[in-house]
Amino acid sequence: MANNNNEGILMPKETIHAKGLTIGIYSNDFNNEFISLTDIAKYKKIQDTKFIIRNWMRNRDTIEFLGIWEQLHNPRFNGAGFGTIKNEAGANSFVISPERWINETNAIGMVNKRGRYDGGTYAHADIAMSFATWISPEFQLYIMKDYRRLKTDENSRLSLNWNLNREVSKLNYHIHTDAVKDSLPPDLTPRQIHFTYASEADLLNVALFGMTAKEWRDENKSKKGNIRDFANLNQLLVLANLESYNAILIKQEKPQSERLVLLREMAITQLKTFIGHEIHLPNQTG
Repeated sequence: MANNNNEGILMPKETIHAKGLTIGIYSNDFNNEFISLTDIAKYKKIQDTKFIIRNWMRNRDTIEFLGIWEQLHNPRFNGAGFGTIKNEAGANSFVISPERWINETNAIGMVNKRGRYDGGTYAHADIAMSFATWISPEFQLYIMKDYRRLKTDENSRLSLNWNLNREVSKLNYHIHTDAVKDSLPPDLTPRQIHFTYASEADLLNVALFGMTAKEWRDENKSKKGNIRDFANLNQLLVLANLESYNAILIKQEKPQSERLVLLREMAITQLKTFIGHEIHLPNQTG
């Protein structure tokens, strides 16, 4: 999980609804979600959301909870800064804000986002639910209910997209194998033909995943299925493109070593585009 001091990493995602309030959700990596504490605080008083959040943070139990969460998730958490704040917590003069917490502890569980309509303080879902419980246990249940609805809908969409891309990959697989078949010398034995098909499949595996099917199985002996069954949506889409591209390269009679370089370059370029940030594929093997 990346450090969230930089508000620019937050990307809009969804909203949930509870007791007539709309609560914004952002994500920094489409997995770890940040829920608006500012929106949750509006359940108490719309105009004084900053005061409500700070009042929650003044509680010593809250500080200890935030500290434990960071210790579990943040390898760069500043323990010394946390110790200073923890020692002050509980005193009448204790003043704390999300800004101070983030700056002095290098916290990643909370982030401030600027914006006229969607600005405010956001926190990881774990922390946001704790804040909502402090606001009102009943209100937290309504938030959790709609949040679960959102996650169920999201998982259904992801499952549908994954299956669709898996089917596209399977269809392109036939295009790929037909190209391999057309390129085979007429005097190969069945064993040699099987080896050629497996070799071409592993060419794509190495280009995309950085390892052969056997290497993946050796590293994942407890998992059922193959390397492609565990590919994510972006990888499946790239795999479908690689199969089509390799079929073209085979018809152009390019040697396998040259095709591996071209296919890997394509995989890296397309994954960077789909994911939207720098990625690092494993080193080539074989």
